[in-house]
Amino acid sequence: MEPLRKLLENLRVIQEKLRDGEPKEIIHTFNPQFFWNTLEQAFKATSQEATKISLAYSKPPVPSEEDCQKLSDGLLNAILAASSLYYSLPKEQGTTLRKTVREAVADVIEGTVQLIDVILSARIQSLSQAQLVSTGSVWEACDHFSQIPKDNHAAVVGIVSGYLGVVKDALEEMEEALAGGEDPFSDVLDDDDTGVRGNQDTYWSEADRRLLGPCLSLMKASIACLKKVLGTLKAHGKVETSEQVAQLDDLADITQEVSPSVDELALSMYPPMNHPPVRINAAKLASVLKKVLEITSASHVCPDTECSWVQFLHNAIDHNMNKVKSLTQDSL
Repeated sequence: MEPLRKLLENLRVIQEKLRDGEPKEIIHTFNPQFFWNTLEQAFKATSQEATKISLAYSKPPVPSEEDCQKLSDGLLNAILAASSLYYSLPKEQGTTLRKTVREAVADVIEGTVQLIDVILSARIQSLSQAQLVSTGSVWEACDHFSQIPKDNHAAVVGIVSGYLGVVKDALEEMEEALAGGEDPFSDVLDDDDTGVRGNQDTYWSEADRRLLGPCLSLMKASIACLKKVLGTLKAHGKVETSEQVAQLDDLADITQEVSPSVDELALSMYPPMNHPPVRINAAKLASVLKKVLEITSASHVCPDTECSWVQFLHNAIDHNMNKVKSLTQDSL
């Protein structure tokens, strides 16, 4: 079992280096077809080698030290091939794409680490449920190759789509709380929990409800903003020049800030509402959304035909932010 222990140590070293992994030198010639074909083969090899080890340790007798070494070397070489390929992907191909590939490789390594750890921890040499699950995790991570975006445009589209989904969920949760009636905590608090159900800490006052309107509208503007950015990304996004690739990365970076800003605003909207923090969080969200619009309109994904919705959303953000300021003026 010593080769397996050494394999586990090596995998963890590779895993640690991958977290901070950047290409150590500029790749002057990059062949996309060769890169993706070779990475696919490395993922397939990892899946096959992991399966060999799992089967070898699924029933007695335990493989000999020599066979164990061969199995360990085969799996390690496949993992090294995948991680080395990640390092060969130039930054010029896009930081969002590199991050996506790194996460895919990291998932494969994590699944493999768990599998080897399970095998080493097994007291009885039999195919346990944990080993089955771990082997399946490796297969799933390796099969994910087909879903990896193959250029920075596809990577950024995927990222922004994910952010849009999260923001939609946040708005839906808040709207459900409002639709629940006067008490948003009625489904999680009983009379015995609060002592008195008249506790105003669990209710929105009339002033609170007036403030909720423009705050919800800002959350809706966030969805509209991400939808429009996603649409124009799909329609006009290109990766023909380094400038276009960099602009797509800028969009991925700024849209990443929308969801946390929406969450902060949403959390401050639950009773008991403290109006000054709500105002601050609304202003933060408005600022992020304006930055999204600014970066979008300055990029190649936003031709003149898209300018009208950019201005419309600018106005909508200003309108609702001004309402928030007006309704919270007395609380400052």
